[in-house]
Amino acid sequence: MQLARIDGTITATACHPSMRKGRTVICQPLDAEGRPDGAPVLALDQLGAGLHQTVLISTDGSETRRFVGDERSPLRNHIQAIVDPVAAPAA
Repeated sequence: MQLARIDGTITATACHPSMRKGRTVICQPLDAEGRPDGAPVLALDQLGAGLHQTVLISTDGSETRRFVGDERSPLRNHIQAIVDPVAAPAA
């Protein structure tokens, strides 16, 4: 599992059938402080996460293939949850 920020979507004219089960989004992995951590990755989004929202992605390829119901899927990542913003307590 990895925290990430949605930075955009991709569109493909031809793709594996398992990729039609949601939209493919560009996710920037984040560290515990919310800073970029590594290169962006692609993930399947079936939850409707918005641009710049923080999400929790599964990086387990076998879990993602089970999630889409296709053991031959090329997908590795999928969005597990949309993370609510954390507000600082009022002083």
